[in-house]
Amino acid sequence: MDKQVALDLIRAALEEYRSLPYTSLVQIMEKMDECPCKEVVGPDGKTYQIEVQLVWDDKPRSNLRVLASIDDGGFRAICPMTDSFILSPTGEFVGE
Repeated sequence: MDKQVALDLIRAALEEYRSLPYTSLVQIMEKMDECPCKEVVGPDGKTYQIEVQLVWDDKPRSNLRVLASIDDGGFRAICPMTDSFILSPTGEFVGE
């Protein structure tokens, strides 16, 4: 797996969620039965699988963690590359 391609793809996937307000992310999380998973073809021609999870970081109605993982079906499927961000109820990004 090309780490830079994977990093670019996972950051792009997270950017979709990063642009949404806290209340919208909570609504998405509450409607999720399972983690959305999609396959994308990277600029290197390989197919990557991206999965996004939204979870309470500590307790309900507190900080919300949005976590994405990516793999190419090879070894990384066992240990995928991940990236995440945490959004507070006030709309501030935590730890950045």
